[in-house]
Parts: sequence; structure tokens; C-alpha cells
Amino acid sequence: MTRASLIQKRHSKIVSAEEAVSNIPSGAMITIGGLISILCPEKVLAALGNRFSKTGEPGNLSVITPVRVGWDPDKSTGLEHLAQKGMLKRLISGSFNVKESPKLTNMIKNNEVEAYNFSMGTLFQLIRSIAGGHPGLLTTAGLHTYVDPRHDGGRLNEHTKEDIVHLLEIDGKEYLFYPSFPIDVAIIRGTTADESGNITLEEEPATLSGLEMAMAARASGGYVIAQVKRVTKNNTLHPRSVEIPGILVDAVVIDEEQKQSVLPDYDPSWTGEIKKPINQMKKTLPLDAKKIILRRAAKEISTGSIINLGVGIPVDLPQLALEEGFFDKVTFSLEHGAIGGIPMGVEVFGAHINPDAFVTSPQIFDFYQAGGLSCTLLGFAQIDGTGNVNVSKFNGIFRGSGGFIDITHQTPKILFCGTLTSGGLKISVGNGKVKIGSEGRHKKFINAIEHMTFNAKQALKKGQEVLYITERCVFRLEEDGLVLIEYAPGIDVQKDIISNIECNVRIADDLKLMDSELFNETKTDMVMEKV
Repeated sequence: MTRASLIQKRHSKIVSAEEAVSNIPSGAMITIGGLISILCPEKVLAALGNRFSKTGEPGNLSVITPVRVGWDPDKSTGLEHLAQKGMLKRLISGSFNVKESPKLTNMIKNNEVEAYNFSMGTLFQLIRSIAGGHPGLLTTAGLHTYVDPRHDGGRLNEHTKEDIVHLLEIDGKEYLFYPSFPIDVAIIRGTTADESGNITLEEEPATLSGLEMAMAARASGGYVIAQVKRVTKNNTLHPRSVEIPGILVDAVVIDEEQKQSVLPDYDPSWTGEIKKPINQMKKTLPLDAKKIILRRAAKEISTGSIINLGVGIPVDLPQLALEEGFFDKVTFSLEHGAIGGIPMGVEVFGAHINPDAFVTSPQIFDFYQAGGLSCTLLGFAQIDGTGNVNVSKFNGIFRGSGGFIDITHQTPKILFCGTLTSGGLKISVGNGKVKIGSEGRHKKFINAIEHMTFNAKQALKKGQEVLYITERCVFRLEEDGLVLIEYAPGIDVQKDIISNIECNVRIADDLKLMDSELFNETKTDMVMEKV
């Protein structure tokens, strides 16, 4: 397949969504940009799905998308448009969501599609390698985790057989090697295009990797479709605003109804168009398990820290920072490229209020993998006695690792944050104590995790400091595994902690009480050392 065979003889790059996808052939390898609803080229994906449902073409497609796209469980959005029997042969992604992509999830579970889950950073960097005409990506990120071919090699079901990551040794050092492959079609999104196909992102809350995807398709002799909200005349876009040059774009699809995100309204504070007053965003978090965990984690943070936040409990740390007065002493970062400001929660995770800067996805993961962060706060689903962590596949659910493997690769301090149990856990907090009212049904500290997303032994070899912070106790990673180092006032160590974990842990000789101020309504005293 060549670009010429896809482009046809057009007088304009501006075409309908139906025309843009009309010549995508069966068997194509497609890369798709976006982050859930952010930068999702929804109109183009819908047209592609409609074409298949009407004609049976194009079928047998392979898709590589570092981050899942799609957000509405009640109707098909994002990748759900492609979740049709015979349309999708292979999916390579960094993240999955059972609730928001039910059809695609069932296809993977039923072995109707090959499915691989690799780390988000690896996939962004692999696409960049393809863009540069390189033979592949060589990395140490992910060694001794489930992406390592000595484990699962990223495969998610029995139907997935081929090894697409290999273990290499160079000068006595192990690496994972991801071979390059041709990208036939790139489907990306921006805000404004001119008549030549130059693309800007002025209303988008992230940059992601539209440029690298377009370059990868062009390097492969492929075809680039860009969805935008509007079109302007040639020579009216400031060249510094152009993120994707028109020389890389073959078709421009206009979607005047395109939203900034799943939220109904455009927020100019996400793009730097305005800066919201900080006082407008302050709120007092309720005194609950989440606040206890965040307060304890904050005790590990130093002035000047660059902090990555994971989905779930960690993403509310900026609110605690505003409430308790250390927001201006640190910088927050998510793996989607915005730096500074206040990261948003799950629904629009990846957007920041008042960001200081934007970098591309490959760039932010370069920074993370090289140890640029000071610390990270991440959630967890399962932890074993060795300290290994699973967030990617558990209880029949595969969520993928997202950026977790890249973030934990070289970050010097890792703070895993979550409740000791889940499913119905109820606690009461006050007067410097915590009391368990109703224990969670599911134990999270277990004998054996299902998926190796974080390898504790490798972290120890790298000299990383690792804490596991819950609402009632704190564990530290040491050579012999998990060590209980703190417990909350009001908690019985045997009844409330040891009896609610399956794995063996060592109790520190100098076991301490957690600071009682963590469990009071009054503001805590956050005294931070400089990095």
C-alpha cells in the first residue's frame, strides 16, 4: 500500500470523514491518537466503524494506541467503533477500561482479537523510533515485569501468540527490544487546520504524540488523517503555533461539534489561555481514608520536588497541597505532558488547571525514565510480601499498566497509596485516631499477585526508596520484603492489620505510631526539607 493509492486525486485536503477513511485497506496497521476523550478523533473513528458495518471493509486491522480512547459506556466512542467481529485483528495499547469499552473488552476476553499491553512510554517511544526510520526501540524499562518475554511478553489472552518484544544482551546488560513495523495510517486530532493541513492545538489540554504518529506514517509511506474543529485560510496560522506541519497531513476532517473533553464546556485554564485564581480552587478535603493517606505521603515530599501523580487517591494531592499550604513548594506532573498547575481527576485525567508548560508524550517519558522525577504517588490493586505490585490485570479485569512501569523505572522515591482492604471498607477518623467500622471484603496484600507491574527486587537493586501507605499503617520495602514500620493510633496491629493481609510481613523492631495530627480536622504542620 502506498500514499498515492490512498490519497486519490484531490483538489483539497479538506474532506468528509467518510471520504477520509474510504480507501483504508483491510490489513492496515493504524495508529490512533488521543487520551480517553481528550484529543480523540471521534468523528473519523465513527466513520471508519460505520464503513465496516456497511461494507465489511476494512477488516483484519491492527491498531497501536499508547492510550485508550473512548469514554461513554452507554454508546460506542473511541475504539468501541472498531470492536466489530472481523474488523480488528490486533490491538496494542498501554491502557484498557472494562466499563467504558465493554465490547472491546469482551472481544479480548473471548479470544476474538490479539491483544498486547505494553507500557505507555514504551509505545510512544516506539512510534517515535518508527518515525525516525530506526530498527526499533531498545529500553531497560519493563525488565522483569509482565512485558518481559520471560513473563507474559505483554500478551493479554491465549489467542495472542507472536512475540513482539525480545530480550537482548549487549555488553553484558539486558534490554528489551521492540522491533519497528510500518504504520499505514495515522488518525490524529488538533484544533485548527489551514488549507495546507498545518495543525494547531490551541484548545487542547495536552500535546500527546500527533507529530510523531504523523511522522511514523509518513516514514512508512502511509497516510495521515487529522480531525480538527475548524479550518482557516493559508498563511494565517503563526508558524510557532503549528504542532503538525501540513507536509505530513493528507486529509483534514472538520468536526465543528468537537469538544475539548468529555465535559460539556471548554476550559481555557487547561490550555494556558487564562490563569484561574488559586483561591477559587481551594477546598477542604473530608477527613477520610484518602486524606489520611495523602497527608502521610506528603510527609515524604521535599521543597522543590517534581511529583508525578497516578490515577485514584494520588491525584487529589494538589488539593491537599492547597489546603495545607505547600502547593507553591512543589511541581506536579502527569504522564500526558502538562507540567505544573493542578492536575485534574479521573474523568479528564491528563488535563491541568494553570499548567506551566506542555511537552510531548515521548519527551515526558524520556524525562521520567531517566530519573527526572523526585517522587511519585501511585495506586495499587495487589501487593505481595516481597513488595511486588500489580495494577494491570487482576480479578479477571485488565486495565493495563498505563505509564506505571515508566514512572517507577528510575524514580528515586515511590509512594504506593491505597487502602489496606477494598470493597465496603468504612472507617471513622477524629481526635487523632482511626477506627475500622466495617472491614473491606477484598484483601489487597496477598500471597501472590496475578501480574508483575512493579518488581520490588529490581527496585532494591536500583536503590529506590519504596513505601506502601494505607489509612492504618505504613510498610517499607527492604531486602527481606515488606516491613511494617508504622501503625495508626486506635489500630490494633494484630486484629486490624495482620489479620487482614495474606502475605507474611516483618514487624519493625522500632514500630512507631503514625503522627496523630494526620487524623485531626485541623491543618497539619508540613515542614519540608529542600531537595
